[in-house]
Amino acid sequence: MEAVIAIGFLVSLSSALGVILAIANSKLKVFEDPRIDKVQELLPGTNCGTCSLSGCRLFAEKAVAGEIQPSECKVGGLETANNVAEYLGVDAGEVDKEVSRLLCAGGNNVAIQAADYVGFPSCRAASAVAGGGKGCRYGCLGFGDCEVICDFDAIIMSATRLPIISAEKCTSCGDCVEICPKDILELRPIRQHLLVQCKSELEGDEILGHCKVACTACEKCVADAPQDLMKMENNLPAINDELIHLQDVSAIKRCPTNAIVWIEEQQFEEGTTVERNVV
Repeated sequence: MEAVIAIGFLVSLSSALGVILAIANSKLKVFEDPRIDKVQELLPGTNCGTCSLSGCRLFAEKAVAGEIQPSECKVGGLETANNVAEYLGVDAGEVDKEVSRLLCAGGNNVAIQAADYVGFPSCRAASAVAGGGKGCRYGCLGFGDCEVICDFDAIIMSATRLPIISAEKCTSCGDCVEICPKDILELRPIRQHLLVQCKSELEGDEILGHCKVACTACEKCVADAPQDLMKMENNLPAINDELIHLQDVSAIKRCPTNAIVWIEEQQFEEGTTVERNVV
């Protein structure tokens, strides 16, 4: 008899708890727009954080809420932005793709190696040992840390040990930028064709003893560029981003070392695109 009473009590208690939970669920349930799942499916799913959010799910939530434009998913590019915008019935926003650009042209064919580095083949490891052994302490060390860390196969190392970056495959995630110990990789708008491929802050021809394509701070590019487009900062020409629409090839015409170049894109390797320097 006692066993029957105990079982009955447990059944009653379970039923009561079930009713309470059902009521609580109905009262406390937070509605989630079903469109969020669909938008998340349309996104790249890399959770890279390039949009300044913690992941694609949060981006989808904000896109559905109208708090962010589809174009702000830079990794997805124009196609993803248009697909999300079409699904939500909103404007995609302006897509200003960014790509990683190399600010060094000093491959082993033009740059002097002051000392031989013997150790783990890594730019970070080499940089920790007297800067890596390259004559120009600002230059690319050429061990390809950026190539290794790129999850999108957007970087390959050239025969002269410089990274070649596919503008088409680059998702502007910034991993290569962060891992470079020399800070010579930067995310730039793909529409920026004018590029100073040198980070040396040394002035004059002395730097040419270390690298034949280094900037000597002669200021010819600043003089030849459209007015106010460029100015000298730390012995290097700097481009005014607000006037980037004024850029043209005039700035590279008299550069004595080809340190400043005009970047275009050309097809290579199964439809990907890489930098081509017009000098």
